[in-house]
Order: sequence, then C-alpha cells, then structure tokens
Amino acid sequence: MDLRQLRYFTVLASELSFTRAAQKLHVSQPPLSYQIANLEAELGARLFHRTSRSVELSEAGKALLPHARAVLERIEDARSHVRRVAEGVEGRVQVGLAGSHFLGPFPSFIKQFRERRPGVEVVLQEMRPADHVHALREGQLDLSVSRSAPSDGELASTLLWRDPLVCALPLGHALAGRKRIRLAELKHEDFVFLRLESSAFAQSVFDACVQSGFAPRIVQQVVEIPAVLNLVAAGLGVSLVPASLVRMREGAVVLCQLKGELQAAGVSGDVYLLRRTDNNSPAVLEFAEALREWARSQSA
Repeated sequence: MDLRQLRYFTVLASELSFTRAAQKLHVSQPPLSYQIANLEAELGARLFHRTSRSVELSEAGKALLPHARAVLERIEDARSHVRRVAEGVEGRVQVGLAGSHFLGPFPSFIKQFRERRPGVEVVLQEMRPADHVHALREGQLDLSVSRSAPSDGELASTLLWRDPLVCALPLGHALAGRKRIRLAELKHEDFVFLRLESSAFAQSVFDACVQSGFAPRIVQQVVEIPAVLNLVAAGLGVSLVPASLVRMREGAVVLCQLKGELQAAGVSGDVYLLRRTDNNSPAVLEFAEALREWARSQSA
C-alpha cells in the first residue's frame, strides 16, 4: 500500500466514476484501474462494486475510506509543517539576556515578533551575562542579547543599538550640578558595581577606570543594573551605567555625561546580538533578522 494508491482510492471513492476520477487525477483510466486492483489484491478485499454503468464503495471500501483520508491528511500536515519550519515561520528560539534588558526596548520587539510569527516559540532565558557565551557555545542558547561583543570563528556579534555610558550620582552629590565630567574626577568616590565575575561589561568598565589612573573603590557589588541604580539613589556611591537605564530612576539619581575616555577605550553599554555561526535554524535566522530590522527602525 502506498500513498499514490490511497490518493487514487479516495478520489475514486469521491467521484464514483473511473472517467471523472482519472480526469481529476490527470491520468488515463488504465493506470487508475491498475492501482486500484493492486490495492485490492494487497488488502485481500474488494473496495468497489463495478458494473457497466456504476461504481459503488463496498463495505470494505467504506471501512478503508476514513483511514485513507486520515493518512493523506497527516501527510499533508507533515508537508505543511516542514515547509513552515524551513521558512522560519514555525520553530523554537532560545534567547539569553540579563534582567536589565527586560527594562529596555527589547520587550516591545518580543511583542511585535509574536504577533508577526505566532508559530515561533520564543523562550527567554534570564542569566548572568558571563554565562551567555558558554551557553551559546554549548548549544543551550540560540541567541544572546548582550552588552559585550565577542567575535571569533564560532560566535558572531551584531550591534543592535547604541547605549553610551553615563555617571549616575546620588541627589545632592557635589558633582550633580555638572553636565559633563572626566572619569578621573571619580577617583576618590565610592562605587557601586556589577559583580566583575558575572559580567564582561562590568570588567571593561573597571579596566577603563584603571586606564584613567585609578582603581574604583567598590563598596557594593550586585548582579543587575536596576539594583545598582537603587543603591546609588540610596547614596551608597556612584556608578557608570548605560544611559537608557538611568531613566528608570529619573528623579532619584542624577545623570552626568562623561568626556570621552570610555568611548576612546572602546567601552560602552551598547547592546549586541550574539549567535553561534553554525546555527542555521530558519526560526533563529528569522528572529535574528527581525530583531536587527526592528533595531534599525528604532534608531532611524
């Protein structure tokens, strides 16, 4: 029993005419009759009662018909599913990101993408930034939204949006009236920092301070930037944070621009999309391209 025989059988059962069935199948009558006879021989049962003027389903044929239609329907569903997966409109994408990205523009994109591609399951994995690269390399993630951008033969990074670093100061701080300061002016300040071991971004900020002539005097370390801002607002110290996130605590902290040392050192809060170069899943590529296009539209 093969799919062609089942298809011929269901069409003939619908038309109850070899002439009309052959026309609908775009074959001549002899091949149609031959396939039906072979199917009957394999099943050991007459599927049709034939006379010179009519064709009728036998009881055996009536019993086979729902099974044949179900098989053909499942095959068509399989074809459709495979085609949609190949086109990237169905599938699963696992994205790693730090908790701070839930507070930026990224959730707006996720909402739009789900409306556009409801067949793609997007799984957001909140984790420490330092764990993203390992998870990508091990295949535990498909993509990562990150403030660091390692690029090698195994990982590729794409800039999504710029997010310059600024200094966050407690209200009433001596520097709060300044619009712009030099990094070296913070050398005697207490700092609130992200945990250095948890974030390549935090380590790059620390290194930039060292290059400016001082090691930051870190009085508190936390895992997420919102916690950093809360501690700055409480007066525990100053911090260097992405400008987009300072707005979360607008009125509770003071934002002060930096004079360029960080940019010169290549240090910023810019956000990148990371992908393993050998991950060619259509759904992953569709998600990545949609995110890049959305990011470009936001910065235009």
